[in-house]
Order: sequence, then C-alpha cells, then structure tokens
Amino acid sequence: MIEVKEVLRLWLEGRSLRAVSTLAGVDRKTVRRYVEAARDAGVSPECGVGQLSDELLATVIAAVRPDRPRGFGAARESLGPHREQIAAWLAQDLTLAKVHVLLGRRGVVVPYRTLHRYAVTELGFGRRQPTVRVADGSPGEELQVDFGRLGLIPDPVRGARRVTHGLIFTAVYSRHMFLYPTHRQTLEEVIAGFEAAWGFFGGVFKVVIPDNMKAIVDHADAIDPRLNDAFREYAQARGFAVDPARVRHPRDKPRVEKCVQYVRSSFFAGEDFTDLPDCRARAAAWCAEVAGQRIHGTTRVRPGEVFAAEEAPLLLEAPTARFAIPVYTRPKVAPDRHVEVSRALYSVPGELVGQRLLARADAHTVKLFSRGQLIKVHPRQEPGRRRTDPADLPSEVSTYAMRDLDALARRAAGHGQHIGAYAAALLDHPLPWTKMRQVYRLLGLVRRHGADGVEQACGRALEVEAVNVGLIDRMLARGLESNTETDPATDTTTATAAGQLSIPLTAQAGEPTSRVVPAAGRFVRDAGEFATNTNHNQMPWQTQRPS
Repeated sequence: MIEVKEVLRLWLEGRSLRAVSTLAGVDRKTVRRYVEAARDAGVSPECGVGQLSDELLATVIAAVRPDRPRGFGAARESLGPHREQIAAWLAQDLTLAKVHVLLGRRGVVVPYRTLHRYAVTELGFGRRQPTVRVADGSPGEELQVDFGRLGLIPDPVRGARRVTHGLIFTAVYSRHMFLYPTHRQTLEEVIAGFEAAWGFFGGVFKVVIPDNMKAIVDHADAIDPRLNDAFREYAQARGFAVDPARVRHPRDKPRVEKCVQYVRSSFFAGEDFTDLPDCRARAAAWCAEVAGQRIHGTTRVRPGEVFAAEEAPLLLEAPTARFAIPVYTRPKVAPDRHVEVSRALYSVPGELVGQRLLARADAHTVKLFSRGQLIKVHPRQEPGRRRTDPADLPSEVSTYAMRDLDALARRAAGHGQHIGAYAAALLDHPLPWTKMRQVYRLLGLVRRHGADGVEQACGRALEVEAVNVGLIDRMLARGLESNTETDPATDTTTATAAGQLSIPLTAQAGEPTSRVVPAAGRFVRDAGEFATNTNHNQMPWQTQRPS
C-alpha cells in the first residue's frame, strides 16, 4: 500500500513516469500499471493528492494485484498438477529450459522465472547437496595431486612470456604441500614433478590421488580407470598406488583443491621471475619456509612441523636412481615382418603379419609383446634405422633378405663339392650380392634334378671355366652324359651327347686336355640347309629346301 501510494503521489504532483520510476525505485512498467488502475478508479491529476484515500488505494491494489489465497499467482498454481512430471524430467538431467519447452507442449504456458522459482522452492532445484567431511586417514598414506594455472613467466628460449602451471602435491594428514611449476602437462613433466616431490618430502606416500590429467589417465572411470602404461610402470617402480578422482568431482580431492587459490595468491601473484628454473627454486623455498610454517586455517597447526613429526618417518624410501621413462605404443606388424617403434624398424618372429603388438621402448631396449607374452627384445635403434634378426625371418628368405653370402655358399656346398665351388665362382664378383639370385637358381636345379646330376654338370662346367647357371640348366635339360672322347691326332677333346653335335676344343698350353663343351643350341640347323645351289636357271624362290 505504501508503494502504491508513493507512486500515485509523485504522479499527481505532475512528474513523468520516468521520474516516478527513478524516485520510487519501481520499474516503469509497474508504475504504468498503477497509474492506469488509478485512472480507471476515477483518479484525476487535477484533483491533487487529497483524493488518495485508503478506499481508493485498496481499489487500485485489487486491480493490479489480484487476490491470492495461497500467496501465489495463477501461473504458479498451474504448475502444481505437474509436480511429479517436472521432478521426473529433472531427475533425467534435463535442463530447466527444456522442461519449460515440454510444459508448453502440454499447454502449461508459464513464465520461465515462475517455473524456476517453483523448481527451486518445491523441488530443491539448483541447491547444493549437503556434504560429509571425510576423515584424513593415517599419517604418510595419502597424497593429493592437481594442476593449477599460475600465470605468465618469461621464457628466454622463446623470447616471450609463457603460461605456467603448478603441479601441487598436498599431504592429506598434515596439509604439508609442494609446488612444481612447469610450462607443459606432459607425462615427462608430471614424472619429473613427482620425482621432485619425493625429494622434497624425503620419501614416497603409499597412495596418490591425482586429477584426471591426460598424461596419467587414458580412460577415466569412477570404478575402473585405465592408467597410462608408462605412469603405471613408474608407480610400480616407486611403490605407490594410484586412485584417480572422478571426472568433475573436485570433492574427491578437496585438500589440494583448496591449495590452488592459496598458491596463486600467496606465492605467484606480484612476483617477478627470470625463468622457469628460478620459479621452481623459489617455489621449493616458499613451500618449506612459508606454506609449511603458516598456521593452517583448518588444523590450526603448522603443516611442516606435523609432517616432520608424524608423517616423514612413515613414508616409503625415497628413490635414489633416475627412472627411465618408457614409451608404450601398439604398432601393427607390416607385411615385411617389421614394426615401427619411435620411427625405427624392428623384426618380429612368427606369423604375426597384420596383428597389433604392445611395444615398450626405453633408452636401451625395445620389447615386443603379443597377448601378454614377451616375444622379442631388440637393442634401441636411432630413428630411420632398422634392426632385423635373421632368426625372425623364414629360413628360405632370411639369407637373401640379409644378404648373407657366407650362409648361401655353405648351403650350396652342402649339396656337393662341385656345387659349392660353382656357387663360390658365381659369387666371385665386385658386387657379390647381385649374383645371389643365380645361386638360388642353382639350388633350384638341385631340387628339380637332384644333387648328383647337378654335381656332375658343375664339375664339367668348372673344367672349362664356364660359369653360367643357364649352361648348367641346359646341360641337365638335354641329358648330358658323362662319357668323353679324346682325339690323339689333334690333341682335342669332344663331349658327345645323344642327338647332339661334337664340337672340338683345342687344348691350351698348361691346361688339361679333357674339357667339356656345351651342347649345341636348340635352333642349330642341319648342314644340308646351307648347301650351294648349282642350278642357275631356277629362281631363288623356286629352290626346293631340303626336307
């Protein structure tokens, strides 16, 4: 009533609606509604303020504010029958804006602010859930870890200022903390921060509760999170268990969450750092001298003193050796039986082409696993290099793939003395690996014709120093026999084969006279075809060729 009377009084004094709204502190639309209701009730600006009686004000209020028996308007009352449906929609994590749309489809058209007030007062929408404080646990057991953005510090390498994050470690029992500034949130930086924390605390905590940082957690899950293989190996090496917090649940690690703002305001704000090493050195000193010696707001004791007295003696032994961070990948076995690990190639035993393996690479070795079983260990290679174990390749191709000339020569010699000597003669070349296919062809002749026949043919070919695998193939294909004939008159030796020509060879001084001549070619013609035609009356195309 006082509000309506004040608005009408100012209006009757001749002030504009804008001025009335400013002086009365009421929205201009509300002022207009009051003025229109007063005019409808018979109020005239010429009659002055004296006409504002209690009866007139009651009439104006009844017009602009209808009677509400329960204190709510009609729009609010229309939501009552749909209470259960609204509660069900909110339980399905639907937004209140979506609920407003669904109600409109059912014909319940209310202002959004009315729906919001109804959901808050009647259904508890948007209210914070009550919490229960979790006990701190035993000394030396739990360490909470989280990243927090600090700000910009100079980077002399880039010549610019870079964003710096702080990896914060907080002991749950004593609230003693350690800060490790870094530019990146990679696995290498996280492990370096953990190593620095173990050195600061003088030992290792039994349980670490980190945030779901991607450098540590590959797949977040409330019950069974999947950790990064390299960090899991690091945790095993240092002897602590990892229990990541749930996604978007900061209350799972409240001790370290409260420290982020404290670090940003007490340590980083207003400071000038020259570079990242300077920031790290000053952070370690600040943790020991300032943060560790303050009176904690909750425990009302000094965290550093509590930690030294109750937690430090219970920690696991601090690491002394540097941890070599491994690299885990899942490469696919290529058709050449090799996998690529850190841009280097390594051979794989067995028939695993097309399958994916688990590869672990550290500074010195590369280990390959298949279905949880270690199948191969290679020395680490530089990028672009290849490491192939001949034992990983099939026996029939390993010699050629590795260009193992000695193994190929031994394999040929295993079939006979002359075959071995013939293979050695084939490989006697400035680029012997270019002749390996000829030796393989010689071994193929052994499989096709038998070792005895090839041994005999190679012996005869060696006598005349005819080093040609094609010659051996033709000799075996035409059934060359081992008998030879010597003509003492001409001191020549001829080799005869069934259905073939006898070709004399003149013996050289100091050379043996028993020499084998390769058989005649496949397309050698009969001597009669080259006879001279004495009939000059016939034209060349009329000459009969011998049958």
